[in-house]
Amino acid sequence: MQTHIETDVEVLEETVETEVRTLVVFNDEVNTFDWVIDTLIKVCNHTPEQAEQCTLIIHFKGKCSVKEGEFDSLVPMRNEICHRGISAEIC
Repeated sequence: MQTHIETDVEVLEETVETEVRTLVVFNDEVNTFDWVIDTLIKVCNHTPEQAEQCTLIIHFKGKCSVKEGEFDSLVPMRNEICHRGISAEIC
């Protein structure tokens, strides 16, 4: 014996689009590994392992995408990284 149950489902049609941007940190010959690692931990909330991996990529590849998000959320991070003497930009 089968029972038939009817349910109403409301489908939401509104979609909010946000553009995902990337915070990129660039290599230089001035800052130490420890300074860049410490900066990524404090500014971008990286784990020590994540910060170390990004720092090695920055060193060997010349740059690394360290964070993704909305432009407005990345601006304060970029500003603080640059304030610490490290080159960074939002792409």
